Amino acid sequence: MKVGNRLTLYIVLGLILGITIGSILSPMGDQAWVQWIDQYIFNVIGQLFLNMIFMMVVPVVFISIVLGVYNVGDPKTLGSLGIKTLGFYLVTTAIAITIAIVLATVVRPGAGQAELLDSDEVSEYRDTELEGGETGAAIEQTFDQTLINIIPTNIFDAMATDNMLQIIAFAIFVGIAMISVKDKIGAVVKLFEQANEVVMWIVMAIMKYFAAIGAFGLVATAFTQAGFGAIQQLGMYFVCVLAALFIHMALVYGSMVQFMAKKSFIWFIKQFAPAMGVAFSTSSSSAVLPISMETAQKRLGIRKGISSFVQPLGATINMDGTSIMQGVATVFIAQLSGIDLTLMQMVTVVIIATIASIGTAGVPGVGLVMLAMVLTAVGLDPAAIGIIIGIDRLLDMTRTMTNITGDAAIATVLDHQQDVKEEKKGLESTKPNA
Repeated sequence: MKVGNRLTLYIVLGLILGITIGSILSPMGDQAWVQWIDQYIFNVIGQLFLNMIFMMVVPVVFISIVLGVYNVGDPKTLGSLGIKTLGFYLVTTAIAITIAIVLATVVRPGAGQAELLDSDEVSEYRDTELEGGETGAAIEQTFDQTLINIIPTNIFDAMATDNMLQIIAFAIFVGIAMISVKDKIGAVVKLFEQANEVVMWIVMAIMKYFAAIGAFGLVATAFTQAGFGAIQQLGMYFVCVLAALFIHMALVYGSMVQFMAKKSFIWFIKQFAPAMGVAFSTSSSSAVLPISMETAQKRLGIRKGISSFVQPLGATINMDGTSIMQGVATVFIAQLSGIDLTLMQMVTVVIIATIASIGTAGVPGVGLVMLAMVLTAVGLDPAAIGIIIGIDRLLDMTRTMTNITGDAAIATVLDHQQDVKEEKKGLESTKPNA
């Protein structure tokens, strides 16, 4: 079952229809009939689709990583692939947040809007989120605890709580163990391969029959609750984040695909469009992961061994879009507060946001939790996050699309490097038929 151009068209139409209807209903959002439609139609349709995708995330990630590690075959090659992948992710994230800080410093979206700090949204965020809430707990999470928590104490608990980093760690151990005893486990390997076919078929069935209507529901409810009216007050902030996202996507990812993978970036975007559409509607890197992997393997022609390792890891640690939001938001809030960030503070933001992206769950709104940690580190009031919550859901869609595009771009580069390596050694190509 393949992801075709017709499905891409249906998803795009669903997104356009959802944005249009949601924007029309948004000004009437306080009326009972609009709230009923939003809750019992848009929300139900969207959440059913989202739940179906989330249902497949853990089995897809676990099985794909195990097979990806096993198919690499050589632990040294796996180590090389892992180091390259991690290096790409950390560098692109650092570049992303640097672009955001520079752009926000030049555009100055927060200049002359200090009154926003006195809004009810700031007080409400401080009362509900920072005093004993989840955000406060997240700020207390130290880097050493993040490293320790990579290894699960109970893999079933990790799977039950969708702890992607722990699932990936366990899957890598299983894959390496299978390489070590491969002559004795033919039936086990076949079981994993058959299980992979089953879960991917389910994913593609969900895409074929539910993606377009699901995308419509998710986007319609997002724009009904936070339509373009919410953008007016924070227009410059909104535009600044979008501009930084598209600059990063075009310049950084475009250059990588064009010059390092020797592929047309327009071709890349066209082929990867189905996954980008789902990412936009779900606002979740984890939810779109099964579709992202299938699209990369079938339409971009990336080897399963590379796609199965690089993209799940990226959904967990590569948060370029989220980092861009953090960079712009930090400068924006500093400007509201009448504070000019020093060069050292800006460097601190880059480092902390880059490190904080490791192990962050790829779920909607998690960027705000990370932002609270960044703001605290440079002496800004995290309660100011309440100002941007109203439009964050809309921006979250675009930055999730940026996140998964970056994962696929890096997978494309690494796949091309494997092509070059095999060609130099005169080996038979392991490239799948695209």
